[in-house]
Amino acid sequence: MNALRSGLFVLWMVVTVIPYAVAVLLLSIFVRGDRLYWFTVVWLRLAIWGARVICGVHARVQGRDNLPDGPAILCPKHQSTWETFAFPTLMPRPLCYVFKRELLMIPFFGWAMGRLDMIHIDRSKRTEAWNKVAEQGRRFMAEGHWVIMFPEGTRTPRGGQGTYKSGAARLAVATDVPLVPIAVTSGRCWPRKRFTLRPGLVDISIGPPIPVDGRDPDALMREVEAWIEAEMRRLDPQAYTSGAPPAP
Repeated sequence: MNALRSGLFVLWMVVTVIPYAVAVLLLSIFVRGDRLYWFTVVWLRLAIWGARVICGVHARVQGRDNLPDGPAILCPKHQSTWETFAFPTLMPRPLCYVFKRELLMIPFFGWAMGRLDMIHIDRSKRTEAWNKVAEQGRRFMAEGHWVIMFPEGTRTPRGGQGTYKSGAARLAVATDVPLVPIAVTSGRCWPRKRFTLRPGLVDISIGPPIPVDGRDPDALMREVEAWIEAEMRRLDPQAYTSGAPPAP
C-alpha cells in the first residue's frame, strides 16, 4: 500500500511541477526576488499537501517563538527530501538555500530553482565556493532573507549522524548573524535513499538562536551539533535505542 501511495505521490509531483516550473521560468522574465520566491512556494505547498493527503505524512512544529526577528542562518538536521520542500512553507521569511550546482540540472525543478535567489556552489572548488557563500549570503541576508545550510552536508539515515561541517558557523562569524539549530525527524516517513513514503509524524523542533559573539566557528558548530543531536534523541528515541540506525 505504501508503494502504491508513493507512486501516486510521485505522479502528483510530476504532474504539478512541470506546468508550475514553466510558469516560474516565464514569470522570471518580468518578476524576480521575493515575489518570484513566494510564487514558487505555492508549488512546494502542493508537494507537502500531496505527501500529507496521499501518503499520510503529517508535521508538528515546536519552537516557532525561537525564530529571530532579524537575520539568521538556519542549520537543520537533514534526513530526507521532505524538509527541503517543507521549510519554505513553514518559515515567515524567504529562505536562501546553499546547495550543489548539480541540482540545477534536474529538469523543470532545477531550472526553476536557478531563477531564485539561492546560492549554488561547485563543491570541487572549495575556496571559490566559500567566497561565493560569504558574498551572496551577506547580500541576501541584508535583503531580509534567511540563509539555510544543512551542516552535515548531505542526508543522513534515521538514527545516524554525519560530520558537522563548519561552513554555516564560518558564515555566521563573518556576518555576525546567529545560528538557529533545527531538529527534523523526517526519516521516520521518508527514508534517505528511497521514494517510498510511510504514514507518520515529522517533528520539527527549532532551537534558540546561538549568538556569534566573536566565537570560534568550530566551537559554534559543536554547540549546534550538540543541541540538534540531543533533540533528535528526545524526539525520536526509538531510532537511537539500539545504538545502530533502524532499518529504512
